[in-house]
Amino acid sequence: MTVVDANDRHHYQPGYLFIPFGRYAPERVEKSRRAHLADGVRFIEAEIGRVNPAERSVELIDGRSLGYDWLIIASGTRPVPEQTPGLTDPRIWYAGSPAPDQASAFDFYTLDGAVALRDAMDRFEGGRLLVHVSEMPIKCPVAPLEFAFLAEDFFRKRRIRHKVDITYVTPLDGAFTKPVASKALGGLLDDRSVRLAADFAVERVDPERKHLVAYDGRALPFDLLVTVPINMGQQFVIDSGLGDDMGFIPVDKQTLRAEADDRILVIGDASNVPTSKAGSVAHFQVDHFAENFQSAVRGEPLRSLFDGHANCFVETGRGKGLLLDFNYETEPLTGVFPYPGVGPMKLLGESRLNHLGKLAFEQIYWRMLLPGRHLPVPTLMSIRGKRLPAETS
Repeated sequence: MTVVDANDRHHYQPGYLFIPFGRYAPERVEKSRRAHLADGVRFIEAEIGRVNPAERSVELIDGRSLGYDWLIIASGTRPVPEQTPGLTDPRIWYAGSPAPDQASAFDFYTLDGAVALRDAMDRFEGGRLLVHVSEMPIKCPVAPLEFAFLAEDFFRKRRIRHKVDITYVTPLDGAFTKPVASKALGGLLDDRSVRLAADFAVERVDPERKHLVAYDGRALPFDLLVTVPINMGQQFVIDSGLGDDMGFIPVDKQTLRAEADDRILVIGDASNVPTSKAGSVAHFQVDHFAENFQSAVRGEPLRSLFDGHANCFVETGRGKGLLLDFNYETEPLTGVFPYPGVGPMKLLGESRLNHLGKLAFEQIYWRMLLPGRHLPVPTLMSIRGKRLPAETS
């Protein structure tokens, strides 16, 4: 078994959310990849140039070629801010700005962006803050909402909330993707006096006037823009002809086998499965993967079918959080998790326990998920303990 990655630094990406608010130090989210690999696994630190399925080989940027019998692609997704015209103009964009302390446009989906945004948040004394999603899909689709909630709490604690106008800007027709969840999360935005600008398909950023401009002509002014740039698959996926227009690999959504080649399976954000690009999805996929991979090697049908299960804690600020649990067929609903009638976690409802669960997940990630230990949470989503929309109306 050989693992290829561009570097030896593995990031706990959920931690990026807390860095702009001074809750996490940057070094807290970064550890060695190599140190977390089991004995006997070969690690190659190199960038991938291209995959050649016909030859069953992976070409590295440095000229080396690696042959394979089976290929597992888990290359994730990446923010591509340059895809939005005007966003990376040095007059506003934090990266490459001649005056970093005067930058007004940031992301928090990279470690560098989160650190730069931390300094900008500390400097911000009032004005118009836009929390913006460029286009779906994005990894961790609840993270922008979490940022809006935490920003509201951050400025409230600094006693300047009355000086900050916060708007959540999304291409969706509501706060989230599904009706029940969208209503609940939209209600929380209202409760926090955060404006919602829905159906906002960004065309460009005007760096001179500091306006976010939509295709329909709407223009939102900003003093501080916190954006989630367009997310795409890795460049080597595109160059290999394995991806769709956004660089995500088409797969069977239940077996995760690549449509282009039976010898390639895809885990996590790199695929085009119609569910959240979130860490929990990758975890639940892996629970199916071991059995399916053995079946594939033996030439047998893949019988362990992934149902699109996703499970996400959502920080809502003020020491509380809520929890989402859904899959391909069932939207996030109210109820309790993981045990019907008992919980103790509350679904689509704020609680202190959900907030503590979000914080505890950091240690679960490093100590259980990354080493491959079993997590006592159902792999397949269950409807037990949940209330269907007819029951909640």
